[in-house]
Amino acid sequence: MVDFVGIERVRELVERTGTAAFIELLAAEIESDFRRWAEFDKSPRHAVHSPVGVIELMPISDGRLYSFKYVNGHPRNTAQGLLTVTAFGVLAAVSTGYPLLLSELTVTTALRTAAMSLLAARWMARRDSRVMALIGNGAQSEFQSIAFHGFGVRELRLHDVDPAATAKLERNLAALSLDGLRVVRCSSAAEAARGADIVTTVTADKRNAIILTPEMIEPGMHLNAVGGDCPGKTELHGDILRRPDARVVVEYEPQSRIEGEVQQMPADFPVVEFSDVVSGRAAGRATDREVTIFDSVGFALEDFSALRLVHRLNRADRARPTVDLVPDLADPKDLYSVLAPRAAGSVKLRASA
Repeated sequence: MVDFVGIERVRELVERTGTAAFIELLAAEIESDFRRWAEFDKSPRHAVHSPVGVIELMPISDGRLYSFKYVNGHPRNTAQGLLTVTAFGVLAAVSTGYPLLLSELTVTTALRTAAMSLLAARWMARRDSRVMALIGNGAQSEFQSIAFHGFGVRELRLHDVDPAATAKLERNLAALSLDGLRVVRCSSAAEAARGADIVTTVTADKRNAIILTPEMIEPGMHLNAVGGDCPGKTELHGDILRRPDARVVVEYEPQSRIEGEVQQMPADFPVVEFSDVVSGRAAGRATDREVTIFDSVGFALEDFSALRLVHRLNRADRARPTVDLVPDLADPKDLYSVLAPRAAGSVKLRASA
């Protein structure tokens, strides 16, 4: 039997620790894995694009465990009452190839994206950052808000082209009652960014959008660019990346060159991989006046970390959910016994523990 974590189960696991604490646990797990970057067999995700969206597979292995995530991105889905992003994933043992965990990753991806944003900010943003602009108030926005409240943000400046999305976020933040958090609704991205220490962009349109323009950027800002995550989809004007005081950090350069904000730049445009920051080989921020840009596209290592954490938490329960994904045979050479008529007495499945 394979461990199974569905939507209700992941809700239980998160409720036990609290959402903020779960994001903290996940950030620690991700940082630990980035510190052993060289151990991983890495590749850009495999993407199948259509005019309405993208479907991707994201594999990775550290030689002991293997994981993959299936994830889609369909911005027009919300008009049909469907989610823009859905996902599921598998964690498997390299030694046997057997799956250990089948898990939902729709909710967990939102949690790990927030955890990665928080982790990057700890290495890149100014420590005295207290004001964040949150541009794009859809499905990711509550998770980003909770994560950055943990970082120390005490004013959130919200903007979305859809006023209903901002109203939804305001309601959810009011229900969360995050200690000392002031929420300000803004009429434009420029208004939201004005005076912000951190600017998080998490928009969904699959196009080369310009959410932030050069005149919105002030010295010392940290830009958490989350929404530009596939070819032909960006959020920042290219001149922001070209600033002489800008430092651009990516997760995995071969993938970010295809999908991130740096897809706008020539192949020799300088970037820093996040693993070099956490290992001390490169700085996340050199001065308080530097503009730091985390060009976040989401990388398979972060899902590997999330699946491993979920698997560990799930296995703490003796009565954890399972699914019969792989037959457990008395004779591993007799796969047909699964289908053989039971009356003939030829089914040889072992009893599960």
